[in-house]
Amino acid sequence: MRIKLRIWRQAGPDAPGAMQTYQLDHVSEEMSFLEMLDMLNEELTAQDLEPVAFDHDCREGICGMCGIVIDGAPHGRYNSSVPTTTCQLHMRSFADGAVIDVEPWRAGAFPIIKDLVVDRKAFDRVIQAGGYVSVNTGSAPEAHSTPAPKRQADKAFDNATCIGCGACVAACPNGSGMLFTSAKITHLAMLPQGQPERALRVKAMVAAHDAAGFGGCTNIGECASVCPKQIPLASIGQLNRDLIASLFKGDGK
Repeated sequence: MRIKLRIWRQAGPDAPGAMQTYQLDHVSEEMSFLEMLDMLNEELTAQDLEPVAFDHDCREGICGMCGIVIDGAPHGRYNSSVPTTTCQLHMRSFADGAVIDVEPWRAGAFPIIKDLVVDRKAFDRVIQAGGYVSVNTGSAPEAHSTPAPKRQADKAFDNATCIGCGACVAACPNGSGMLFTSAKITHLAMLPQGQPERALRVKAMVAAHDAAGFGGCTNIGECASVCPKQIPLASIGQLNRDLIASLFKGDGK
């Protein structure tokens, strides 16, 4: 395959950025998108040029590090029936001779560090505000000694699959991180261990979300469309129910 890449290059957080064009020949359709970027960087390095900075780690769709916008779509699979992470996107998804635009996440809460790398510590601050169980739950119980209803257990598991990649924020016109926040809140809200701090958790995490600079949710639904782990939009509804209950009832249940 022969492809043309238009990639956002930015030397640092305060430096001006611009799209730069690169031509790649002999790209295998079996390559992942990140392997293709590796190939580009090898060529740039051989020419004594600065390689393109991009985030990656596991390359197995697990860690959530590889977030970039490809042709205007986070992870490059916009509204796909099989959403995926960038590292699991293969070049066979593109036509020979394709022109591909590659950009970083565009969100106020995710400032650009360099090229395609953004600072996602805002997610960490949301988790630090309450995305954990800190009450003393005693020693490890026997299996199934604290039963959870099947429906709630499934809901907890579905939300626990969130990898915090930030695609939801990049896709949202408002730059909202509410799908991520709701996944972390709903995960613990559905478990017995999460009940003692349920009301405090939702208030603290929503406050941290807003303080981090994320936009407000207006239920457009772009976040759920691009989520590689298919966190449902209904999770935001659960967050809203918990938040209202915590404000007016005080128990968060």
